[in-house]
Amino acid sequence: MSEVLKTVQKWHASFRKGTDFDSWGQLVEAIDEYQILARQLQKEVQSTSSDLTEEQKKTLGKIATCLEMRSASLQNTQTKEEFKLEELKKVESILQNIQTYNKEFPFDVQPVPSRKILAPGEEENLELEEEDAGAVVGSTEAFAPRPTGTLLPRLPSEPGMSLLTLRIEKIGLKDAGQCIDPYMTVSVKDCNGVDLNPVQDTPVATKKEDTYIHFSVDVEVQRHVEKLPKGAAIFFEFKHYKPKKRFTSTKCFAFMEMDEIKPGPIVIELYKKPTDFKRKKLQLLTKKPLYLHLHQTLHKDA
Repeated sequence: MSEVLKTVQKWHASFRKGTDFDSWGQLVEAIDEYQILARQLQKEVQSTSSDLTEEQKKTLGKIATCLEMRSASLQNTQTKEEFKLEELKKVESILQNIQTYNKEFPFDVQPVPSRKILAPGEEENLELEEEDAGAVVGSTEAFAPRPTGTLLPRLPSEPGMSLLTLRIEKIGLKDAGQCIDPYMTVSVKDCNGVDLNPVQDTPVATKKEDTYIHFSVDVEVQRHVEKLPKGAAIFFEFKHYKPKKRFTSTKCFAFMEMDEIKPGPIVIELYKKPTDFKRKKLQLLTKKPLYLHLHQTLHKDA
């Protein structure tokens, strides 16, 4: 059996695993499987030593887009343009027969861009390389934001209900000046790590200074505090771009539990990746006094 065929079989097995999880309602596992497979397909698309033709690689890129779209639909149930499981299954045979497929792709999609965001845990395999080699040393100057973020407006108020605004002030990191295009992904998860709200990305941070990256940005939690279930937590994933590897990587994360929601400033600890949404195996990022600095505002409609 050729190496290409073996690889295609692995991709197909991963695809089936993801769609099985999806059909069983195991959404967290499905999202992970879809995102990991999408990244594997992207790697093949960008490979200079691939045995696939440019046209076949273009088709692979479109399949990766479909996987990303389904993953996004599962993470944000309020999206208007939902990409259904039945639609995703239409590309299964295309993936399985990538070397012989010569028809028009069933969906009008474009291959995902080359700047990758790795799935949880997958980046661990790629980041055994020199962490700081070739790093770009930053200055205290503000730098032009490129990603504009996906922050959402505050929800309408309801009588007797509270809404929470989280101001992300700054994060302390020993290599703050070396982080390129840093931003924060904010999500609210239940005790099983399942999203309760739409995930939001901040714009790229505005200023780097000494061991701090300053965000100074407000994030509106998309659910009334009283409606958050017991055991829920708000997660903050710090991400930055790695030009050598051409992907956006999670550097560390922090979280706030429900009993920490109270007006005023709060400083929370940073943990090593991969992000552990179930909070079972937590490892502090550093012993140094470096933290995520937030300010909480509660809005209550009497």
